[in-house]
Amino acid sequence: MRQNSPGGRALQVQNGDVSIHVNIYGDAVKGEVSHYPVILCVHGWPEHSHSWRHQVKFFVNHGYTVATMDVRGYGNSSKPDHVDGYTLESLALDVACVAAAVSDQPVVLFGHDWGAPICYATTLRYPELICGVAGLSVPFTPYGDVAVLDVLSAIYAEQFFYILYFQKVGLVESEVEADMFTALRKIYFALSGDAPHNDWLKKKPANAGLLDNMTLPDKFPDWMSEEDFNIYVEAFTQGGFTGPVSRYRAMSLDENLNTPYRGKTIAQPACFIAGTKDAVRNYVPGVDGYGDPGVGFEDFRGATLIEGKGHWIQQEAPAATNAALKSFMDSLAS
Repeated sequence: MRQNSPGGRALQVQNGDVSIHVNIYGDAVKGEVSHYPVILCVHGWPEHSHSWRHQVKFFVNHGYTVATMDVRGYGNSSKPDHVDGYTLESLALDVACVAAAVSDQPVVLFGHDWGAPICYATTLRYPELICGVAGLSVPFTPYGDVAVLDVLSAIYAEQFFYILYFQKVGLVESEVEADMFTALRKIYFALSGDAPHNDWLKKKPANAGLLDNMTLPDKFPDWMSEEDFNIYVEAFTQGGFTGPVSRYRAMSLDENLNTPYRGKTIAQPACFIAGTKDAVRNYVPGVDGYGDPGVGFEDFRGATLIEGKGHWIQQEAPAATNAALKSFMDSLAS
């Protein structure tokens, strides 16, 4: 089904009984030969396709066609009510279906936060559909034998950690949905470069809530306008929080599904972009999570760490992020 959307063409792409909402920007139409590959943007938690607004404008102005999708569980895409609908395997197939629907040629993936692991999983599973991958905020680590949740449970055995808290069905949904405006304001600020250092990872008891002791800013930083913020509030008020946090609950299911890809590297050209103050960098105490972002890639085109910026890198520092992404795209043409 195709319908009009502001500034772009809307498309619903089917993956079985799941429908993925896609917005396509730029002049190219599927079936036409283009000098540039289509860029497909995959967002993270808790966002949706609007988070790529700065990249859409920039790359369309440079002649690219850009597609942004609402990941299942978000926005105008389907929201399965079962956790096994949110495995990396399922999400990767969504991206593959969208890639095939928007382009006859391999696409370049831009993925942020959970969107980055989803893009890595897609590239490993459907390499013929992907000609490059840019990961933002979350680097790629080849799948291993140790379950991620087991590692986090050991590290944060005596204190709160949001991923472990999210495993308890209904808790975070009740907490956030009670006041979506305040909750999102706290979450977005805590993970930004404007927040006090490690505000997202501040120590609190294991039985604490997500929003406990989290700063509510009097004025939100300039990188997100009230209009942009309200788009997120409306989307999550309508769609709820169960779909978005189900990705975290499906992590235990990923372990077996990823078995065929354990130890495998990504052959396609890749790059990594993040802020120096991103909390993801400090998930393992004493370890720089961005110390070797090229590990697992056979053709790594470089990392860009943007000083003083936090987790929402493509929104907090759009000019620097776009410059890094453009350099990556230029390298694919050389």
